[in-house]
Amino acid sequence: MSAHSTHVHDLLGVGIGPFGLGLAALSDPLNDVDAVFLDQRPEFHWHPGMMIEGSTIQVPFLADLVTMADPTSPYSFLNFLKERRRLYPFYIRESFYPLRAEFDEYCRWVAAQLDSLRWNRRVVSVTREDGIFTAIAEVTDDSDAVVTTETYRARHLVLGVGTQPVLPPALQGLEGERAEGRAAGSTGGSGQPAGVSGAAGAGPLIHTADYVDNREALLDSGAVTIVGSGQSAAEIYRDLIEDAEDRGVRVDWVTRSPRFFPMEYTKLTLEMTSPEYTDHFRALPDELREHVGREQRTLYKGISGDLVDDIHDTLYRLSRGGRTLLTNLVSEAELETAEVDPISGEYLLGFRNTALNETFTRRSGSVIAATGYKSRVPDFLAPLGDEVRLDSRGRLDVSRHYSINDEGTIHVLNGEEHTHGVTAPDLGFGPWRASVVLAEVTGREPYPLEHRIAFQTFGVPTDESDAVPAAFALDDSKEMSHA
Repeated sequence: MSAHSTHVHDLLGVGIGPFGLGLAALSDPLNDVDAVFLDQRPEFHWHPGMMIEGSTIQVPFLADLVTMADPTSPYSFLNFLKERRRLYPFYIRESFYPLRAEFDEYCRWVAAQLDSLRWNRRVVSVTREDGIFTAIAEVTDDSDAVVTTETYRARHLVLGVGTQPVLPPALQGLEGERAEGRAAGSTGGSGQPAGVSGAAGAGPLIHTADYVDNREALLDSGAVTIVGSGQSAAEIYRDLIEDAEDRGVRVDWVTRSPRFFPMEYTKLTLEMTSPEYTDHFRALPDELREHVGREQRTLYKGISGDLVDDIHDTLYRLSRGGRTLLTNLVSEAELETAEVDPISGEYLLGFRNTALNETFTRRSGSVIAATGYKSRVPDFLAPLGDEVRLDSRGRLDVSRHYSINDEGTIHVLNGEEHTHGVTAPDLGFGPWRASVVLAEVTGREPYPLEHRIAFQTFGVPTDESDAVPAAFALDDSKEMSHA
């Protein structure tokens, strides 16, 4: 069966992560925006594999879905707390940073109130004719079986498909080999480091995105190696280390970074998550922009300073009395090779110290890749052909106004890190970007844009440095309105 609609929406969103959900919440009170949002999942969940008990998000509560665009919105985090009778406990807690599990609960609370969301809809193709996009979506049941198809039509298309987990080249394609190696090694010796207990080769190879469901299997493997750095790696290391020491399980943390660097969180640095810096970043030559983007990773891919200190304090406490810990933290070590020992079923991980150019090998019963995420070009865009702009590396070529076609009617949420810099993944900047998209859809500013927020000047200062960039100059009569 299939359902074909002739109704034309103003906006069709594909993907309902925090940024898509924020756009849906900001669209909801606008009478001149008819929007619908599709997602292949059965419901909203935000990084369920990293819902470690007690973990917090890394931005203040003001960086919710809507507040930075509309502080009066009923979909704010503070309104969520009030409805849950938790506003005063949050106030007394005196922390800007919400619990990650509570932020996920907040997002699901918002999602439950929006009639524009459609779950279990997997978009398989998008075409365009006479300025109207037509999306074909497969409707799936709880077992992911397709039960019917639906057709959605809209004047604007918004991509909120997010980013995908990345495994380093050395680890790609090892899952099948691991299973065979484990079977072959089931009657052989363990080959484990001295003092480590557990079944060798019994552990999974996972990305951090799948951590929570695999935690016990990781510990049961006898030896865990975390490859990569950043907040997720640090949170997992901190979550494992005490139980691992109690159970005699080795946990190693290896990163190619020169150190376990903290996230830079000073005020003038935070001004780089601004419209002004985005303009500067976009004006850089392509190669320089790539280089600068790599250099800026400490701004959002580092570890919170409190967590770095907590890890050291934990290791100090666990080592009291001269105890030798079953753990090792290694920096400046890049993973170059990985294979499965056919006898023990363990992983054999080959690293190169980038400073000394020397190699070494580690054995591990399981591996966690803390190697981040990357954006991709969705397959369902293929029927649009050359209408979708791509850069020389095959990535989406995103304009300043977050569009990827000449008409400015295909918009991108969090797929523009390579073109817009550090603002792309920043939760606090999501409402600003959504406001830009809604201005493009409506031809007005439903939510006034703050074009100038930084005290500093990026690039070469000019006499016109105080002027609003021409690309963003809008008619003064376009005031905020929900009418």
